[in-house]
Amino acid sequence: MDQNEQYKSIMSEIIGKQIIILGPNVAVMRARKVPNLVINDDGTVASITGDPSEAMGKLIDSYVELSGQIVKNTLGSIFTKYPEIKQAS
Repeated sequence: MDQNEQYKSIMSEIIGKQIIILGPNVAVMRARKVPNLVINDDGTVASITGDPSEAMGKLIDSYVELSGQIVKNTLGSIFTKYPEIKQAS
């Protein structure tokens, strides 16, 4: 799996976790506000333009704005599956 596909997978998982927490409408709407991402109706990332690491950071930040520490806690298990992907700070 190339790096862009890995970013799409990890961001799709992040959105999936937020769908459980926030509901599908809020989670997908919030993800669609992130520049450089195209999000399918089911919450999967269809495409990324530009720097995928930056897009992922903006995605995480948008969810953190809504629910703070809950988001950070749910992300830990996702990132352990993608050790070669650096976390945005």
